Formats: sequence, structure tokens, C-alpha cells
Amino acid sequence: MMTPLKITLGVICISFAALTALGSFYVVSEGHIGIKTRFSRAVEQVDPGLHLKVPFIESVKKIEVRERKNVEELSAATANQLPITATVSVNWTVQSESALDLFVLYGGLDQFESRILDPKLRQAAKSALAEFSASELIRNRTSATGTIQEKLVSLMEPYPVTVNSPQIENVILPPQYMDAILAKEKAREDAVKERHTLEQQKLQAQQLTQTAEAERDATMARADGNAYRVKQEAAAEAEAIRLKGEAEAQAANLLQEALSDNPLLVQYEQAKRWGGKLPTTVMGGGSNIPIIMSMPSK
Repeated sequence: MMTPLKITLGVICISFAALTALGSFYVVSEGHIGIKTRFSRAVEQVDPGLHLKVPFIESVKKIEVRERKNVEELSAATANQLPITATVSVNWTVQSESALDLFVLYGGLDQFESRILDPKLRQAAKSALAEFSASELIRNRTSATGTIQEKLVSLMEPYPVTVNSPQIENVILPPQYMDAILAKEKAREDAVKERHTLEQQKLQAQQLTQTAEAERDATMARADGNAYRVKQEAAAEAEAIRLKGEAEAQAANLLQEALSDNPLLVQYEQAKRWGGKLPTTVMGGGSNIPIIMSMPSK
């Protein structure tokens, strides 16, 4: 027969055995690395999954190796010595193969962020922002973001993490400077619009000039065509007159030759030219003047 003491001891032994069995297993979730410690000393890192450990002697700390985001608000100065307040952020990841080193050196992610990452982010951001004027930060933050990336990667090179995608979340400028910036931007936009208007007017002027030049060339072409036609017609008329003159001269020469060869042709020509009337005028003097009377016309 079991006494109460034996029953109590049995319950204690069973409970201890159950706790020991349960304490021998642990699970590391995806996106994490397990850091196994023995008497609080880190001895190895384990991948995600089910693992065994020595109960009451070994324990496990988990380090997240998924991408994390840190945000810092800081005071800085621009290249033109204007004080600003900026909010910057960065995404970063623990290099999984170096999770044990990070734990040994810094004790975990929270301490690494507060002791290393956040100060380096502020340092890189202040240094980068000091290279740009306030107006550049307002118009285009891409260059400043790239400069922060370069400086932060250089500062974080000795540490077992990867940093990427820094962002300038916000930049707060003094109100009076913001008013000046807005006025300057408006003036710049007005200048762009005016330049666009002038370019449009210049284009229209060029189009009108081209149209006028085309009409002028067409008029000149028509004038040249008319002048050429008149010239051709004048040349043709002159050639016709010349040929006619040559023909008449040739005919006169032939007639002269014919008259010289046949005297009767002279009388024939005179007879053709006499209209059948006697002369009414008496030419000559003295007593031998013939009397020529006009014959009555029939």
C-alpha cells in the first residue's frame, strides 16, 4: 500500500520527467535563426525547424533574419546652412550566416539597433543632406537618397547586416523659407509656361514664313513661265518676220532678174498698174507742148 509520501514523490518524478521531455525540444520559426546558449554562453546557431537541447542547461534565443525597417527623425542642415528636420528610414537584414556573431557582440537586435544602426543612419543622413540645398531636397530627393545609401553602406560594411532602400520620409523647412521656395517654384513654372508660349509663337512664325516663301516661289515660277512663254512667242514672231522678209527679198530679186532678162515684162507690169485713165496733167513747155485733155468718163 502506497503512503501519501510515496504518492507525492511519484507525482514529482512524473512531472519532472514530463518537463524534462518537453524541455528537450524546441522549434525555430521561418525567418529566424536560433542561437543556442549553454549556461548563458552562445555555442551555435540553428536553422528553422524542430531541434533538441539539454533541459535546464541549454536555452535558445531567436534572431529575426527577415527584412526590418528603422525610422529616425533628426535635425540637420542643408548645403546653404538652412536648418531642417528630416525623417529618414532604412530597410536592413541580418546576414543569416552571421547571426551568432551579432548575438555574441551585441546581445540581440534591439541592442544592435540602438548602439550601431540608428547612430550610423543619423550620421549618414546628416552628412548626405548637408550636400544638397533645400530647394534640391524639395524638387528631387532621389539624389540625396542615393547619397545616404552610399554613405550608410560604407559605414555598415564592418557589421553582419545588409542595408538597402533608404528613404527620406519627410523634410520640414522653416515656414518663411517654404514661402520663398513656393514663390521661386511658381516663378520657375511661369517661366516654363512663357518659354512654351514663345516657342509656340516662334513655330507659328516659322510656319507663316514657310507659307510666304512657298507662295513667293510659286509666283516666281509662274512669272518665269510667263516670261519664257513670251520670250518664245517673240522669238517665233521674229523668226516669222525674218523668214517673210527673206521670202520677199528673194521674190524681189527674182523679179528684178526676170525684168532684166525680158524688157517686155516691164511694159506688162506698167500695163497692170495703169488703171485705164489718161493723164490729166500736162508736163513740158514751149510751142510743142502737147494738149492732153481729159476724156470724159463713161
